[in-house]
Amino acid sequence: MARLTRKETQEQTRARLVETAKDLFLASGYNATSLGQVAEAAGYSKGAVYSNFATKHELGLAVLEAVQRERIAAVVTLLVGADTFEDKLAAFGRWAETNIGDVGWTALEVEFATSTRHIEEVRAALADRRRRVTTALAELLHEQAETFGITLPAPAEDVATHLLALGIGLGVQRAFDPELQVTVLLDALAELAANNKAPQAG
Repeated sequence: MARLTRKETQEQTRARLVETAKDLFLASGYNATSLGQVAEAAGYSKGAVYSNFATKHELGLAVLEAVQRERIAAVVTLLVGADTFEDKLAAFGRWAETNIGDVGWTALEVEFATSTRHIEEVRAALADRRRRVTTALAELLHEQAETFGITLPAPAEDVATHLLALGIGLGVQRAFDPELQVTVLLDALAELAANNKAPQAG
């Protein structure tokens, strides 16, 4: 078996640090977890952390990106296996029930954003992340609208912003009140489709 190059070794180290930090941040919280704890749990020295991430918030951003990729991949996988709009809505509902209001994820997002609000580069990175997520959702909405003959009531970007705001607010509330149902979000999606069906060609 060929030896790993220095670049490949560093990529492996970085990936292990992100995965370890993700587990610790989700379980214990961002502020409560030190870089020393991340290094020890990953089996590296603290110097290895600093050779890959200049600051803790740089590691935090990498963790948020990793969590986002995982959650998006999960919902995309569910949607791909559904053919009708009703099936896709049911699949999204299953994902939402498990993920919206997940205490670790919600707390990490809120804690990281509030504790780094005074760091301009982090605020800029989070704002860029929000725009990218919104754009991706807008593209998905546009694609699904065309597939199922739905006329969106506003530009896809605006609809995406509305749905994300609803979902995030719901997630924060479900984090401390898990009995709160996700049906309000599902109802909004169902109503969007029911009230905005494009007219059939005569």
